[in-house]
Amino acid sequence: MDYAIEMLNITKTFGPLIANNDVTMQVKKGEIHAILGENGAGKSTLMSILFGLYKADGGIIKINGEQVDIKDPNDANRLKIGMVHQHFKLVEVFTVLQNIILGVENTKRGFLETDSARKKIIELSERYNLKIDLDKQIRDISVGMQQRVEIMKMLYRDADILIFDEPTAVLTPQEIDGLFDVIRFFAKEGKSIIIITHKLNEIMDIADRCTILRKGKCIKTVDVKDVNAEVLAELMVGREVNFTVEKTVAVPKEIVFEVQNLNLFDKDKTKKILNDINFNVRSGEIVCVAGIEGNGQTQLVRAISGLNPSVEAGSVMILNGINIVDKSIRDRIELGLSHIPEDRQRYGLIMDYNLSENMVSNTYYHPEFQKHGLIRFDQIKKYTEDLIQKYDIRSSLGATSSARSMSGGNQQKAIIARETSKNHNFLLAAQPTRGLDVGAIEYVHKTLIAERDRGNAILVISLELDEVMNISDRILVMHEGSIYAELDPKKTTISEIGLYMSGSKRQTSEVKHEQV
Repeated sequence: MDYAIEMLNITKTFGPLIANNDVTMQVKKGEIHAILGENGAGKSTLMSILFGLYKADGGIIKINGEQVDIKDPNDANRLKIGMVHQHFKLVEVFTVLQNIILGVENTKRGFLETDSARKKIIELSERYNLKIDLDKQIRDISVGMQQRVEIMKMLYRDADILIFDEPTAVLTPQEIDGLFDVIRFFAKEGKSIIIITHKLNEIMDIADRCTILRKGKCIKTVDVKDVNAEVLAELMVGREVNFTVEKTVAVPKEIVFEVQNLNLFDKDKTKKILNDINFNVRSGEIVCVAGIEGNGQTQLVRAISGLNPSVEAGSVMILNGINIVDKSIRDRIELGLSHIPEDRQRYGLIMDYNLSENMVSNTYYHPEFQKHGLIRFDQIKKYTEDLIQKYDIRSSLGATSSARSMSGGNQQKAIIARETSKNHNFLLAAQPTRGLDVGAIEYVHKTLIAERDRGNAILVISLELDEVMNISDRILVMHEGSIYAELDPKKTTISEIGLYMSGSKRQTSEVKHEQV
């Protein structure tokens, strides 16, 4: 068999944690090969070894039949291996062009020479239909565009082996379709593609073969055409997975959170981002906000949470009877707000703190965690260990693991554990299942339903329409900073939601009132 990549009997440990346990994976030339596994199963570790970020403790790697020693990413690049990481490795204050050529710059008489690089990048962007603005700074472009920059970095280095770690986690459905078209084109050209993903429907859509990892071990490699999503899910988690969210009919009670005439401009005061937003969330219900990314959902979350408090005069946000527009983040927490942010690394965790410290990062001043101003570390550690068990949070050193050392999915589990375990009656959850495997998604959905059934009010912002349809009791659709519709999930369809999301359809205020 003619393999582009052979990873044979790979073992990697981090202290007592065995991340990869005698794993063998072989990828053919011109193949799209998926790696599937639970959070913490060892997928990203295995690919980090292939890309030179980690050194395996055992096993060998062959590229095009020849054994190689990959000490660092420079070695990987020389072997024409490229990787797009789940959390992009870009310098925000650099331009797109500067990020693409970083590390392989051309110089002329000691000065940076970019004309030839610009020409090559433009040719590549036209060839693969990856349109990007080379002169914009990274911080000023969308997440989807940032991913294109990461892909272009690989192509600029002439990579033939392309690794994508959770490539669709932050993309809209339209961007996912575009990405998959590009990946299929890569495969037709003879490039070998490895995709790490939790999304079974995506594997069924794009992959030729799939290797399944579970708790660091290789369970099986299958031809995707010979299996279905249910089989893949069971191989991944070791049990049958229920794809249907089981819930009783909601019995909403009093209003816990209400927004009235919420308006917000951008930082330059030139563009209105939120336009007369009005809605409420009641005790005992889940309200989901659907919409294509970039239509004001992020700004809505930041306004509610206090991360972006500069809303316009006249705006009202009432939490448990109190207007919180001018309240601090701590005040909002004390009034009953819990928040699962969409960017877990920037807003959800302090990456260089350990798990215990992160679990009490917004409640450390409560009496159970401090006495006379002194932190009760033993109590915090015990509290964290209880949450680790309850939420199945996997890390190398348990409560003392640094957040940075944990997989993305387990970082997300840690945030969910912290926010649903503290005292609250309003949960603001932005993309709560982003980057989670199917088993963890099932658990998160059960957790949200349980929150609802305990009488809490839940506001979920999600790009996953299947998730919106499955867990919501009411649906709000946002487009261009306005609420275009309020829908009953039992009386609507994904197609109808899509029309509102694109702005092709809009409810009148009278219809919205009837929906309530």
